[in-house]
Amino acid sequence: MTQTLLLLAIALLVAFAAPLVASVIPGRSVPETVILVFAGAVIGRYLPYASNEGMGLLSELGMAFLFLMAGFEIVPSEMNLAMTKHAVLSWCASLGIALVFTLVMPLKRFVGLGAYAFAILLTTTAYGTLAPIMRERGLTGTKVGEVVTVYGAMGEVLPIIAMAFLLSTRAPLRTTVVLVLYVGVCIAIASFPRRAKTLGSRLQAFLHTAGAATSESSVRAVSLLLVFLVFLAGAMGFDAALGAFAAGFTLRALLPEGDESLEARLRGISSGFFVPVFFFVSGASIDLSAVSAAPGLLVGFILLLVLIRGVVVAASLRLAPETRDMSWQETFSAATYCTMALPLVVAITNEAIARGAMRPSDASVLVTAGAITVLVVPIITSLVRRTSAVHPVAAAHELAAHESLHEVLQRQREDFQAEQERLHELRHDVHNRLSSADYLALASMRAERRRTGEDSGQTPPDK
Repeated sequence: MTQTLLLLAIALLVAFAAPLVASVIPGRSVPETVILVFAGAVIGRYLPYASNEGMGLLSELGMAFLFLMAGFEIVPSEMNLAMTKHAVLSWCASLGIALVFTLVMPLKRFVGLGAYAFAILLTTTAYGTLAPIMRERGLTGTKVGEVVTVYGAMGEVLPIIAMAFLLSTRAPLRTTVVLVLYVGVCIAIASFPRRAKTLGSRLQAFLHTAGAATSESSVRAVSLLLVFLVFLAGAMGFDAALGAFAAGFTLRALLPEGDESLEARLRGISSGFFVPVFFFVSGASIDLSAVSAAPGLLVGFILLLVLIRGVVVAASLRLAPETRDMSWQETFSAATYCTMALPLVVAITNEAIARGAMRPSDASVLVTAGAITVLVVPIITSLVRRTSAVHPVAAAHELAAHESLHEVLQRQREDFQAEQERLHELRHDVHNRLSSADYLALASMRAERRRTGEDSGQTPPDK
């Protein structure tokens, strides 16, 4: 017990320091998650996190809360059906390509169930990690935000289901039957409030007012739901990630309109305690010597993730009628966001290790690669947005016309600062009415007017 408390205190100290470290990095370009993972990798070399059962349990609960919140973020009634269909098809295409790759080019490191696990890893998206980034960047409600929500959700839900089948030791038909039974339990729980109407007005009133209760009954009920469904998933032979995601979906079915008070409390518990512990302990399981010994696997996995997940998503966005009109910046950003992978990499590799299908050293490399995507993707997408705001092509034409380099750079700097201010205003004033594509088009038009002296500096009428 004493050892567990000491290890937990160290993990919480790092969790407390992570946002402070992130805040001093220019542009907050390094997510707290990356700091937690790599701090865990460094500190974990000297402390017994991997063998401590107490920290292992807290880490499992952290992963459960992460997937719970990810599942709750998904609102089925607000998802574009056509986009959802294309997201499912694109994920299936990615899985097919990944499976063909593992069969045609057999990897000595991954065989049997390990090869299937590696293929599933190449189709994942860390939607639970992406959702807070989308909110922080003001992308919720934009076209990019909608695409990332739909494609990212499918990139987290479908790999979990694939894990249940491809990594199962049961026959596919038996796995299907057990999975249907599990879904039936979730549906029964979700329909309980409607059935409770027949149990008496007092119970019904309690269920409706629990979200605002000072006794935190609603938080306790959600915690019970999460732990029970994770337990049930394990008892039925499924991964804990499936149970946690099912708990999130079930909670959304119970609260289709959401509950701000409850959500704030759940985020306080998950992001304030359990989730940071999960990422820190996941980092502590990384063997840095194994990572340095396999740079080819590290770089290769990231490149395959880009090709098999990112390129397929980009192709789907360009071909699907509902997303065909997206600008190249939007398409690139959405596809790049969908290549971010970490929580499921941890879950899948842990499952593969438990089944003896993957070596811990190889899992360390893959988890490190997933952490690198969480580090790199926000930086790349931010650079694309900033680059599009300063119009590099127009600057090149101006230089070709023998304009002064100093004048061109000064004008580009002014354009960028002006567009940053206008973007901030537009996010507040017309956040739900102006897509990213509209904004980029408006920015280009304003920059052109400014160069020709036609811009009066007035804000255009709302769309």
